[in-house]
Amino acid sequence: MKPAELRSMNQDQLEGALNELHQEWQTLRFQEAVGRLTATSRIRQIRKDIARVHTIRTERVMDEAIRQSLAAGA
Repeated sequence: MKPAELRSMNQDQLEGALNELHQEWQTLRFQEAVGRLTATSRIRQIRKDIARVHTIRTERVMDEAIRQSLAAGA
C-alpha cells in the first residue's frame, strides 16, 4: 500500500487494514515454518505496510496533540 492510500482512509478503515495485514503476515509465517511459502518477498512487503500504518496512526495522534495545544494557547 502506498502512504497516500493509507492517509485517505479513516481510522476504522486503517484499523481494518492493519488487522488484515497482521492476519496475512501470520499465515505467511506459518507457511514459511512448514516449508510451503512461495512468495518470500511478500513477508517483507507486509512488514513494511504494517510499519506504514503505524506511522500514519502516530502522525494523526501527534497532529491532534498539536491542534489541541494550539487551541489551548490561543
